[in-house]
Amino acid sequence: MEVFFHIVYIYSSAKECLGLHELKLNKPWFDEEYLGFLEQRKQAKMQCIQDPSQSNVEKMNSVRREVSRHFRNKKKAYLRDKFEDLETNSKIQNIKDLYRGINDFKKVYQPRCNIVKDEKDDWVADSHSIVDRWRNYFSQLFNVHGAKDVGQTEIHTAEPLVPDPSASEVELAIDKLKSHKSPGID
Repeated sequence: MEVFFHIVYIYSSAKECLGLHELKLNKPWFDEEYLGFLEQRKQAKMQCIQDPSQSNVEKMNSVRREVSRHFRNKKKAYLRDKFEDLETNSKIQNIKDLYRGINDFKKVYQPRCNIVKDEKDDWVADSHSIVDRWRNYFSQLFNVHGAKDVGQTEIHTAEPLVPDPSASEVELAIDKLKSHKSPGID
């Protein structure tokens, strides 16, 4: 029982420090009717677990098939509407909305990290604090206030630095060229 209270305390502390982030639904066909079917399937499964008779198993399987069929049909209807929207955007030359709709279908899951460490190595999850942290980081990175002696840096290469050719060396090289020939590869 003591472990449970520790878990509750950790959860409440994390909720207080980090806050709750509402996730947006990526499945627009998920509505109240959908939740009703999920609840109906859950009840049939619980009844089958409590009393595993043949009739309960058959009832659970039929409910599960019906719910799955409903989910499939609802998703197909949603996708059909989206494809019709894309088709009308294509026909009326609304290219911006057409490509926006196509990109919605091409998107894959990309996890995001909404937590950053601040200067004191504490975790920051608030969006305003994260923006402030990045602002401070880049201002420190790009604005060098404390560097007074910014001199010329030395360049270390594997080859020794060759001095620029003098005017007489250039004239001598030009005189060695053949007549009526252009420099470079044919």
